[in-house]
Amino acid sequence: MARRFVVEADGGSRGNPGPAGYGAVVRDGDTGLIVAEAAEYLGRVTNNVAEYKGLIAGLRAAHELDPEATVDVRMDSKLVVEQMSGRWKIKHPDMQPLAAEARSVFPPGRVSYAWIPRERNTDADRLANEAMDAGQAGRAWVPKAGAEGSGSVGSGSAVSAEPVEEPLPVAGAPKAGWGAELGTPTTLVLLRHGETALTPLKRFSGSTGSDPELSEKGRWQAERAAQELAARGTVQAVVCSPMLRTRQTAEAAALRLGLDLRVESGLRELDFGDWEGLTFGEVQERYPADLDAWLASSKAKPTGSTESFASLAQRVAVARDKLLARYAGKTVLVVSHVSPIKTLVRLALGAPPDSLYRMELSAASFCAVQYYSDGNASVRLMNDTGHLR
Repeated sequence: MARRFVVEADGGSRGNPGPAGYGAVVRDGDTGLIVAEAAEYLGRVTNNVAEYKGLIAGLRAAHELDPEATVDVRMDSKLVVEQMSGRWKIKHPDMQPLAAEARSVFPPGRVSYAWIPRERNTDADRLANEAMDAGQAGRAWVPKAGAEGSGSVGSGSAVSAEPVEEPLPVAGAPKAGWGAELGTPTTLVLLRHGETALTPLKRFSGSTGSDPELSEKGRWQAERAAQELAARGTVQAVVCSPMLRTRQTAEAAALRLGLDLRVESGLRELDFGDWEGLTFGEVQERYPADLDAWLASSKAKPTGSTESFASLAQRVAVARDKLLARYAGKTVLVVSHVSPIKTLVRLALGAPPDSLYRMELSAASFCAVQYYSDGNASVRLMNDTGHLR
């Protein structure tokens, strides 16, 4: 017989956006005892994103206990409860993929939502704050021995979970004006895919065109990049966009590194619409007004496209935050395209949108950005092609 669970979830952000975390507990629907709990530091995100992350974690914890269960979700976030209940529209682009992910955990009709006041959501709130405290101190949040997995307890109170101090790498003395030691950063090694037949011709190649494969030179570039990564030996995970050229580039690295490959749709290239396959000169000749508008504003879209650089930045930021949450403190190879990689660098620098036009990004080049627990980022590498010489 399928079980019934109660999921209590919460999220917080100290600054909104700022250092954020979530907490979630799963209770047995009959006894009220906590049978599982989850918490995680998310880096710099908004309060609403953290609340949705807590919901997703709680639902996944319940699903692991019994995929056939029914779940009553209780949260003090009016926004999340009303949106997930279908009474409020989800307009913000950052919330839409999170809501979709939450809905995907259990089939429709097996999850109900109810709002509760904050004072009745203290266990989830406590876990969220523990996660934020641990993250800002450069530690990973972990439950006490025996709490994770079985989650069994002998009373109706929440399982106590204390952050555990972990050894941090010794760094050189910081320069004047730098902040305190923030622990191990999350490093995204950004690799542009190798050449396709369109690359040397400088033709627009986005996410809605022919999806070209790597050329012979592109495959050589992918192998050289993989050799370089294997020699460095620091990459712990490999993620790529769903496009064929990025998958082929990432597969070469994943194979040499002995790692699985994960696809993240938010890393795909911009939709160039009617400009797909054209050179800049051809676009200038056929769509001069649209091109001028596109170059003048990050909110303008290529002719026939569904995306602007502004909407691309929102999509890429969501993908980035997913990676930072999933791979906190690790080094991740991210294989993507010109526009998403330039956007990640731009966002890390806090540079204006038109800075995208001032960056050069060669095929199969490396960039690297490190993200710290206080929400700051540091660009460590840009357009490195030394491995191709």
